[in-house]
Amino acid sequence: MKAAFQFPQQTSFYSGKVRDVYSIADQWLVMIASNRISAFDVILPKPIPFKGQVLNQIAAYMLQQTSDICPNWLLSTPTGNSSIGKRCEPFKVEMVIRGNLTGHAWRTYSSGNKILCGVTMPDGMKENDYFPTPIITPSTKASAGHDEDISKEEIIRQNIVAAADYAVIENYTRQLFERGKELAAQRGLILVDTKYEFGKIGDTIYLMDEIHTPDSSRYFYADGFEARQASGEKQQQLSKEFVREWLIANNFMGKAGQTVPEMTEEWIATISNRYIELYEKVIGKKFVPVEYSEEELYKSIVAELSRLLSY
Repeated sequence: MKAAFQFPQQTSFYSGKVRDVYSIADQWLVMIASNRISAFDVILPKPIPFKGQVLNQIAAYMLQQTSDICPNWLLSTPTGNSSIGKRCEPFKVEMVIRGNLTGHAWRTYSSGNKILCGVTMPDGMKENDYFPTPIITPSTKASAGHDEDISKEEIIRQNIVAAADYAVIENYTRQLFERGKELAAQRGLILVDTKYEFGKIGDTIYLMDEIHTPDSSRYFYADGFEARQASGEKQQQLSKEFVREWLIANNFMGKAGQTVPEMTEEWIATISNRYIELYEKVIGKKFVPVEYSEEELYKSIVAELSRLLSY
């Protein structure tokens, strides 16, 4: 995808599944959260109104709420859908942590495979049950195509992440997840699973990208959770999983030869409303949607870059 903007001292551009990322002076990153939506590592054909703003604002809030646990990349948010932060050398793994047997873990478990990413899951669990202790199930960070499950042992053996660095990011992952669960509990939610990405500047490890958003995390409503588990009902959740479930029901899981089902305007509005609902539930504030013209977005980011570049 071609870059929409050319910022002062811009050195490179990368378009991800959701974010457009601009490197500035090889020192900072400008990330613009688009309204694109992806599932099964495929960008779906139609954007979701205000999704980028929801993701960006939740991520900024959560990075601020966890800044005492570890350093993070974020410096400022010039607009609701953009962020500027430190450019790190990323580790090529995503640290996925799971508190409950849900989603990919459940699909693996229910197929008869009790081992995920080298972690043995206990016998006799039902879908959505809590693990005795949250499990970390890393995946490789693919530049294109699907991310792949990988074990801690393989990450270290292949020197994808040095053992000493892995110990640090594993510890950060557990602490961040506990904080995320605490923040969720205050809002009547359960943080079920999530992922974190880390990188380095010199010898310092930083938390990167977004955290605790509906794209990177899954939330259940705490009220009635135990009763639903006991009766075998589906859990009420706030996450992107409902989009994955819709795709699966329509025979799409990102595999070769499969076609993305039609996204009607009604369905797009439903997805947008679910993202806004999650924002308001997680943050505890009314979401104020803002439409940014390209000119407004550019001017706001340039003004903030000018301030940073003057230091």
